[in-house]
Parts: sequence; C-alpha cells; structure tokens
Amino acid sequence: MSDRTEWRREKDLLGELPVPARAYYGIHTVRAAENFAVSGQQVHPSLLRALAQVKAAAALANWRCGLLPEMVAMAIVQAAHEVAQGDWADQFIVDALQGGAGTSTNMNMNEVLANRAIELLGGRPGDYHLVHPLHHVNLSQSTNDTYPTALRIAAIRLVLDLSEAMAELQRALQEKEASFAGVLKLGRTEYQDALPVTLGQEFGAYAEAIARDRWRLYKVEERLRQVNLGGTAVGTGLNAPRCYIYHVIEELRRLTGLGLARAENTVDLTQNADVFAEVSGLVKAAAVNLAKISGDLMFLAAGPAGGPAEIILPVCQAGSSIMPGKVNPVIPEMVTQVAYQVMGADQVIALACAGGRLELNAFLPLVAHNLLPGLEMLARAARLLAQRCVAGIAACEQRCRQWLEASNVLVTALVPYLGYERASQVAGRAMRENKSIRQLVIEEGLLSEAQWAEITRPRELTRPGIAGAAALKNLLSRPAGTENCTGEENSHA
Repeated sequence: MSDRTEWRREKDLLGELPVPARAYYGIHTVRAAENFAVSGQQVHPSLLRALAQVKAAAALANWRCGLLPEMVAMAIVQAAHEVAQGDWADQFIVDALQGGAGTSTNMNMNEVLANRAIELLGGRPGDYHLVHPLHHVNLSQSTNDTYPTALRIAAIRLVLDLSEAMAELQRALQEKEASFAGVLKLGRTEYQDALPVTLGQEFGAYAEAIARDRWRLYKVEERLRQVNLGGTAVGTGLNAPRCYIYHVIEELRRLTGLGLARAENTVDLTQNADVFAEVSGLVKAAAVNLAKISGDLMFLAAGPAGGPAEIILPVCQAGSSIMPGKVNPVIPEMVTQVAYQVMGADQVIALACAGGRLELNAFLPLVAHNLLPGLEMLARAARLLAQRCVAGIAACEQRCRQWLEASNVLVTALVPYLGYERASQVAGRAMRENKSIRQLVIEEGLLSEAQWAEITRPRELTRPGIAGAAALKNLLSRPAGTENCTGEENSHA
C-alpha cells in the first residue's frame, strides 16, 4: 500500500484510507465495500443506469441555473452517459444489501462520475479540486431523493418489459387456443374426472389469465411516474433551489423518455414506499398464474405411457443421466421455480416497505434487491415459456379421446334425456362392467347412434345449454327402437 504509483490516499470524516490509484471510486466506496461485504452481489445494473441518468439530469439542471460551470457539468453528463451505457460496471463495488438507505450506492456513483469527469477534463482520479463527488456531482441532491427516483425509473422500465413479455406469452397461448379448438377432452376438477372441455378452451383460459397480468402491469407503471427528486433529505427541498427543481424533472424526462412528474407531496414519497409493495403484489399475481399454468402443462404432458399425455411438450434436452430416452418438462419446471422465487421476494418487499420509520425508509436497497431481479427473471421466464414450450406444444388427440371415452362423465350430458336416476344407473353399470357410456346406452336402446353423435359433438358438450337439443328435436320425436328419451322408463328397464 505504500507504493504511491498503485495507491492514492483520500480523506473523509473518519480519517484516511488508501484507494487504488486507477480506481474511479473513492474512500466512501471503499469503506462501504468493507462494511457491507455480505451477499457478494452487486447493485442491479438497471438501478445504476437509472441513477446515472438522475445524476446527468441534476448536472444539467445545476448548470442551467448557474450553479455549475458548463465544463464541469458536461464532463459529469458524459461520465453519466458512459455509466448508463454499461461502462465502468466493475467500479461499482458496494454490496447490494447495505445500510444507509442507499447512501453508499449514491456515493459510489458520485465518486465514479467525479473521477471519470476529472479524467475527461485532463486530470487524474482523486484530483477533486476539478470535480468533487459531493460539491459538484451531488449538488442540490440527497440520497433520499436520488435513490428512490432511480429505483422508480428502473422499476418502470422492467415493469414495461415484463408487460411485453406477458403479451408475447398471451399471443402464444391464443394461437394454441385456436389450434386446439376442436380437440375434445376430459375436464378435471380436484384431479378427478369432470365435464368435457376442449383443449382450446383450456389454453384460452390460460391466455385470459395472462392478459389480466399484462394489463395490470401496464397500468401500474403509471403509479411509479411520480418522483420526489428535488425533495432532498426529508422531502422539504432544503438546499435545492426552485430553479433546479423545475429543470431537473424536465431534464430527467428528456434523458429517460419516461413521463415522470414531480410529486405534489415529496415528503410523502420520501418516507412512504407502498407503491413498491403494490407493484410487487401485481408481479406476484403474474408469478402465481405462471406457476399454475406451468403445473397444468406438466400434468397434461405427464407420461407419456404412465400419465395423461394429452399434450406433447417440445423436447429441449435429455432428461436423465441414467434413464436413456427420458425427457423432462424442464421449461415449466424452471418457470415454476422463478415464480416461487418472486412470490417469496414479495414478502420480503412487503416487510421492507413496512419497515420505514418517520421521514425515510432505510430499507429501499432491500426492496431494489428483490423487486428488480424479480421483474427481470419473470420477464425472461415468460418469454422462454412462450418460445421454448407453448409455441411447440402439440395435442395428442388419440389420448384425449381415450380418457374421455373411458370416463363416465359423458353421462352428465344425458341427464336431460334420461333423467338423473336412469343416468346414474347407466354410470354405475359402466363402472361395474368396465364398459363405455356410449356402448351401454346404445345396447339398452336408450339412444340411437345418431342421437348419441348429436349429443356428444364437441361444440354441444362445451357450451351453455342442453347438448344436442336443437339437432335432436326431430330425432327425439322418432326414438330408436322403443326407447323414450324424455326421462321416463321404457320397456328395456
């Protein structure tokens, strides 16, 4: 550390520390990296990008108000632009989980931008008389208004991306809804045989659930647009000139392309984080639907010999290191795990948002650490589910027919014609004799082949009303043999 060519020394309130000579970060970052060496995970890139844009907007606003020399402001803006593009990511060394309500992330950003700006102006990192992390980069700001603003910007972008990912999944499900519209199959409730549905109806229900998620996420983005930038430490705006407050929001809108607005009550937004709990709740709802759909797909594809196997999932990779030929539903499994992770993170976010005290919530780093990765993961999972699973699903119509015909559920459609008691008798005999409902009603002369065919048409069985009623109007006036299809017993009883 004594080698002056490799280290520089910086001072702060607590004393001096060596800092790598070529590092853009400074003493505040070094202390924070030592204090918070806990998770080994860096601050989310989306948050760093947004915070860099907040700093650029602040520099431009301070320059326009005569608070910063143009040369200094433009160097800060250039440095911020580079960071926002992903440059110098290795200079952000503070752990994602940190005390101080995000102060260490804010200081890490201030120091990186200051030292990069110094370099752009021809100086060497650490020459803070040229550009100072606090006096220049952090001018008119506090962590307590820059960090929450950046978190909102990052969340907006990821929420909108998740909404688009859900739209992609919705389209893939709707395509299968149309493709499978004529595939009649056994419906199931509580894992037991239930009334018939079409495979298309099942996929249509999935598409509707995802459509709700898409709309909810798209709309909640509006709740994130109000920011407390200009409120400084507690939302009152002390040390932020009115000129700056006006210009900084305009510059931030321009730099981000987002419809941001300064909150009417910046004290409220500085101390209350409920909007993040709201957003997280809707993200959790989307995760719930993804997990439910993934579970259904795994069940419907189970087998292929020992399960329903009513659908065939795309083959993505070998499924076993010991069982040749085995293929697993790896995409729905992955999506389910991501969904569970998001559901768990929602509880953490709720606790963090509830943990705010008085004029500030100190746990926003925990909110950011759970919300932003969850949004990102869920968007990726939804796209992979659409592209690598749903798009390639095929229907096994033979298995769909097999399970439907082997079940007694079709007897329900005969109740309006046979009556509940006679239908129950038919169902009981079918179970005892291991015969199909179709076979028995025709054997007993309760229905003719033509009548059975009309009643059990897919369209008749899967829409409101009495199956086959319209088409059977004439047939029922001419019953097959001696049967009476009004529910009264006949000579075969």
